[in-house]
Amino acid sequence: MADTITPPGQGHGQGHGHGPMRMWSVSALGIGSMVGAGIFALLGQAALMAGSDVYLSFAIGGVIALLSGYSYSRLAARFPSSGGIMDYFDRAFPSPVVAGGLSVLYLVTQIVSIAMIAKTFGAYTDRLLLGDVSAPYVANIFASAIVVILVIVNMVGSGTVGRIEELLVAAKLLILTALLLAGVPSIDPAMLQKGPTVGSATLFASVGLTFFAYAGYGMMTNASGHVANPAVTIPRAIFLAIAVVIVLYIGLSVIVLGNISPDELARYSSTAVAQAAKPVLGHAGFVIVSIGALFATSSAINASIFCALEVSRGLAAKGQLPAVFGRAAWGQGTRGLVWSTGAILVMVNFFDLGAIAQVAGATFLISYLGVFAAHWRLHKEAGGSRLLIVGGAALMLVVLLAFMQSLWSTQPSAIWLTVLAVAGSLAVEWLVQRRRGAEGAAR
Repeated sequence: MADTITPPGQGHGQGHGHGPMRMWSVSALGIGSMVGAGIFALLGQAALMAGSDVYLSFAIGGVIALLSGYSYSRLAARFPSSGGIMDYFDRAFPSPVVAGGLSVLYLVTQIVSIAMIAKTFGAYTDRLLLGDVSAPYVANIFASAIVVILVIVNMVGSGTVGRIEELLVAAKLLILTALLLAGVPSIDPAMLQKGPTVGSATLFASVGLTFFAYAGYGMMTNASGHVANPAVTIPRAIFLAIAVVIVLYIGLSVIVLGNISPDELARYSSTAVAQAAKPVLGHAGFVIVSIGALFATSSAINASIFCALEVSRGLAAKGQLPAVFGRAAWGQGTRGLVWSTGAILVMVNFFDLGAIAQVAGATFLISYLGVFAAHWRLHKEAGGSRLLIVGGAALMLVVLLAFMQSLWSTQPSAIWLTVLAVAGSLAVEWLVQRRRGAEGAAR
């Protein structure tokens, strides 16, 4: 029997699947996404950009995440729904094209992020099992397999997603905590000074990457329709997840820079955390941390698929995507999820995601700036400090401008891809709304 689509904002607390999610399950979704995308996929790239100041980049990114998480938590507590970010846009902006276009942009960003993290999973699996001798397509096979497996998991239901996420997060936090404890005594202070220090412009530009590593906290609000008391559970879950990840990021960035040289970091930037485990714990440490990377990236993909499923389902229910996107495919899965999976697999197997990852970082910042704007417009209902809203938005805007300026100098094609992503999302929504208007007039 086909599932009935429940519009966001209705029926919260009932959820899909196996009952309400707990605070730890919701926090695990956020930690799973942030740690998987941040440490194992982006720490090396961020260190190459920010040098020995990378820990400051993660600290600034964490402050912005906390300020943004504050707006998210106020909105989620006042408007609990499975729609999350798209529900806030819809309530805040009177233009359906603006509201729907921002939501479509967020969905596109999630899809690109899943592909990027899946390729990281494939790279770690390939190096762990086959070393440096396999063909490039082998890593893509591993990446494709994990996407398909976790899409099926999400089709089973949100209760299953939360329980699996708790197990994955617990495993990787145990491994990373062990690396932190073992790595501190082996830090070479001289190594921390070998990397270049950077100016304020480059430091803030690098936050475009490190904030991308935090961006997964936003998807926790999509679970507010699946918890029994969202007004209490969601804010606590958001701040708990961000606080845990800030400590992990700053600590592990110091461990990485204190144990491997800049040349070694450049060579193994895609597997920097596992490489840092070698001088600390030997080859066994490399293997253990690589396995932790597989847990981390798996949980990040799992959490991001959950978010994409809820967003596409909600957009279809609101008429901001064609209704077919919300129609049942199998279990709790929708046709929109099936099509998104197809797009992910195409990117994994046929695209170089270097420039696209930069675009995803920029579009995440744009989407989350929209959340600050939504909180400002909905302040009478959601409450909260206007000073924190303005301060957080200003700091995020500075990071976005510095990031875009850096891309203009180093990778200008990413600028045009970002513009295309934003304009394309708005254009898709304009076409959808125009069609709805024409169908309404014909009745």
